[in-house]
Amino acid sequence: MLSGGRREELEKLEFAMGPERGRLAVTLDLLTDALVLVGQHGVYCQSARQPGRPAMDVQVVMQCLEEAKELVAEVMDKMRAEAKLKQTG
Repeated sequence: MLSGGRREELEKLEFAMGPERGRLAVTLDLLTDALVLVGQHGVYCQSARQPGRPAMDVQVVMQCLEEAKELVAEVMDKMRAEAKLKQTG
């Protein structure tokens, strides 16, 4: 489960945004943190074939994390738009 600091962040965001969007916001933060850590690892794990670039496995993990972030952000945007429609409709 989530660590203490993350649990507090989750509670704040769930209160501010609702349970679903709050959880997605924390998920987005976790993915961002993971992407930063993998990026740092990529600095030290260089590709033999492509000097100056991270190793291929690091590149694949970074791409997967970026795509996951995009999907979560799209869901959050859709939920926000739906909530706006309900308020005005």
